[in-house]
Parts: sequence; C-alpha cells; structure tokens
Amino acid sequence: MENSGSKTVLAGLTLSELEDFITGIGQPKFRAGQLHQWLYQKPAVEFDLMTNLSKEFRKKLNEIAVITETKIVQKLTGQDGTIKYLLEYPDGNRVETVLMSYEKRPNLTACISTQIGCTMGCAFCATARQKFVRNLTAKEIIEQLLIIQMDTGKLITNVVFMGQGEPLLNYDETIKATQIMNKDFEIGMRRITISTCGIVPNIYKLTELNRQLILAISLHAPDHELRKKIMPIENKYPIEEVVESLRFFAQKTGRRVTVEYILIKDFNDNIEHAGKLNKLLKGLKYNINIIPYNPVDGCNFERPSPEKINKFREELEKAYKKVTVRLEKGSDIAAACGQLAGKLQEIPATFSCK
Repeated sequence: MENSGSKTVLAGLTLSELEDFITGIGQPKFRAGQLHQWLYQKPAVEFDLMTNLSKEFRKKLNEIAVITETKIVQKLTGQDGTIKYLLEYPDGNRVETVLMSYEKRPNLTACISTQIGCTMGCAFCATARQKFVRNLTAKEIIEQLLIIQMDTGKLITNVVFMGQGEPLLNYDETIKATQIMNKDFEIGMRRITISTCGIVPNIYKLTELNRQLILAISLHAPDHELRKKIMPIENKYPIEEVVESLRFFAQKTGRRVTVEYILIKDFNDNIEHAGKLNKLLKGLKYNINIIPYNPVDGCNFERPSPEKINKFREELEKAYKKVTVRLEKGSDIAAACGQLAGKLQEIPATFSCK
C-alpha cells in the first residue's frame, strides 16, 4: 500500500488491500466493497461524490487518502474520437495512453504503456527514440485505466498492452496489472491483449500461466535478415525461435495468436514477403493484423499504396487465415501504432485539446 506523504494512494488497490486499509482506520469491513465499487465501477473523481458513504467517512478519506496523484498533462482528441492522454507520475516521469472507440461497436479500448521509454529500438517506433527510464509498477499501469474512466465517466471494456515499452520485459508488474483489470475492473481476460516484440523466455512463462488473454506478436518481417534491420531484438531472439514459442503458446492454451505486421513501402510489402510469411507461420493457430505504416518524426519509411496493401492481404489470405487491415485510429494526434513518444506535443489548429 503506497503512501503519498501522509496520505494513502488508493488507485490500484485490490479489494483485500482496501479491506486492510478500511479496517486499519477503524471502519467496518463492508466499506471496502463500497469504496472498491466507486474506484473501479462508477468511477468517482473525488471522495465527496461517493454518495453512499457517510459525510464523516468521506471527510476522513479526504484527510488520509487520495485516489491518485497521477495527473493529465495534455489531452488530445482526434477527429475520429480517439483520445490521447499524456500523464505525469509523482516522480515527474511521463507516459502516453490512448482511448479508442468504434462507431459500430460498443467497445472502449484502452491502449496502455508498461515502461517509461523502451529498450527495443525498433526503427519504425517513436518510443524507440526516447531514453529508457524505468518500468511502471502495476499500480501505475492501472492508474492509466482509472484516469481514463474518471475523465470520461465511461468504463473500459478492452485493454491492449500496445503503448510505450515492452510488456514482457516488465513481466511481473504487467501480469499483476492484468489480474487487477480482470478481478477489480471486471474486464474479461479474453478482452486483454499483451503485445510483445518476442521475448521468448517470457512467452513460455506466460504460456505456463494459461490465462485466456490474447498474445500478439510484433513480427513485421517474414525472415531473420529483414527483421533484424528494423528490430534489434531479432539478434537476441531470432524469428524461428519466436515462432516456435508462439506454437507452444497456441498448443498449450488453445488460444490463437495475433500476428502484427507493419507494412512499410518497398521494405516488407512485396507478394514474396507475404508468401514467406505464410510459410513461416504454417501450422500455427493465428490471425494476422496488417498495420499500414504510421509516420514517425525522424523516420524515412513510407506507407504503401492501398493497392499494394490489398495485394499483400490477398496473398496472405491464400493460407486461409483471418487477415485484417487495422483501422487507423488517432493518427492525426500521433496516437496510432508506433507514434507514442511520451512527451508534450505541439497542437496544430486542427486538433481538439480538452
């Protein structure tokens, strides 16, 4: 249980931890359940809005506790409704988190970060240009969801660990965060996706947990030589080893793997690349998510033409797999895949800043 000066920070506390807190201040245990609901299911932005708590108890909470000390430094709203938050933790470090909504679906998806900066060095990613500072704690990961809910008044239905950082290099805190999301936020495990560049030992470790979450692999190339040009992790965990770990995951859990493939003009977008990818993944239970490249400052890559994207997709579909071209969300506010940088962004006149 974390203290902020003399006050206890409640964000990220489980029901049992809240019970310890409540009984520790001489309150009846059932108050923990009420407080828990206001934190994760309502959600209240301040104690005074927790109307089924007595005025005396609310006053006591204001004196000894805070919901969170993490602050919204910047909030950008894209033309498609995507919201990007720049958050600042009490130590002054910042990360970005994104809320995505879909016109024809009720889903509210949070794209969250697990590290401040990143060590992966992927050539197509803005986060790779930021110095790695530290891992986030499970509480700090959870605060991203809480702040989105508190700001919008809406409940998150889906979570993707696709923000800043490599989740499987912050394995313990990432897994703890998924447990809190599942039990306390009541988000089903099948609505939680962990995306990794391919940290092979921790893919096996995750497999042994046998959770019904979705594993996504940032593959982005069909062979070792091409992949190592844009993803340094390929030198440590070659693509063949990565795919073998994915086979183990799929066989052990019965879950399909999501293969993410950023399509970059004249680099990995030829029909031959698609054919190699089909051959590489043969026998694996998987779906493919094609991600047309999103522009990143300082990077000379380009997005393929719609015709090239469609031809690539059609070639992949010859393997009788589900192939999806990812719907671009939030690119006008640099909130799309690969664009998160964790820093204050200059706001062009076309942006909405709320």
